[in-house]
Amino acid sequence: METMRWVDGRLEILDQTLLPETAEYIKCEHYETVCDAIRRLSVRGAPAIGAAAAYGLALGANAVQAASREVFITAVEKIAGDLAATRPTAVNLQWALDRMLETLRGNTNDNINDLKKALLEEAHAIYREDLESNRRMGEFGQTLFPDNAAVLTHCNAGALATAGLGTALGVIRAAHKAGKNVHVYADETRPLLQGARLTTWEMLQENIPVTLLTDNMAGYLMAQGKVDLVIVGADRIAANGDVANKIGTYGVAVLAREHNIPFYVAAPMSTIDFNIASGRDIPIETRDEQEVTHIAGKRVAPEGVKVWNPAFDVTPARLVTAIITDRGVARPPYIDSLAALAGKE
Repeated sequence: METMRWVDGRLEILDQTLLPETAEYIKCEHYETVCDAIRRLSVRGAPAIGAAAAYGLALGANAVQAASREVFITAVEKIAGDLAATRPTAVNLQWALDRMLETLRGNTNDNINDLKKALLEEAHAIYREDLESNRRMGEFGQTLFPDNAAVLTHCNAGALATAGLGTALGVIRAAHKAGKNVHVYADETRPLLQGARLTTWEMLQENIPVTLLTDNMAGYLMAQGKVDLVIVGADRIAANGDVANKIGTYGVAVLAREHNIPFYVAAPMSTIDFNIASGRDIPIETRDEQEVTHIAGKRVAPEGVKVWNPAFDVTPARLVTAIITDRGVARPPYIDSLAALAGKE
């Protein structure tokens, strides 16, 4: 099942809000539809959001009618701003849009149609590179897995969160392919149940053994000696190695430290924001209260209750055993190792 695909001049996005019951694609003929899909979490996961935004910009640019290169660029920059405003935490969104705009500004061609083609080609490149990035992360990360490993993961960092294969789940897939007999424990991940709905679905599709548990069972599972390692994805990583990921990740990291269990993060280099020194500076998205007060459209909390609904939390670098990237495995101190992998020494 493809997370997204470009078909006959339009973007088709797998609507993840309907999984696992229904596999249905949203047909995006206008960039505004892509914006809505990102806001609604029809497409989610930092790498997938980046790729979708790149295609959304190409889609929007294709509809622009401009008499000059300068007018065209101004219009495309406005579209990029609309796409960037959809979600604040995942850095891959802005990274992909910046890359698309750099491609546009660096192209000196005055032919508008050629500029439109260049943007679409760059979106295709971002999509293809994410697939290769996931493959490399899997190769690097699976070496950290012992045979017969019981692995706990939180949220969904799989093929559905990327162009394909996945970050954390991509590493799990690679370990499974290497014959390491992996068993996955998946936190359900309240409030939107990405672990229950998406991670377990992906694992079952590939016959990787998986057990579902509610978020508040993770500590007891560790205390029972049933977890060998934890691996999660990331939506933004600061230069010092602090990790923003789905809400609840920080609690899992604290539990892993208490039980002396390795805590790994898998993310491409594009998720590392070297412009942010630490997690304190990462913008954290707050979402609609109904995500907490309702489940599958049914109210489960009383009318009038106050709700706090941050979509992400920040795990301090001191709790992270290693960060698995598409350029290799970084270990503490991350301020040095991440910079070295990025060639910023």
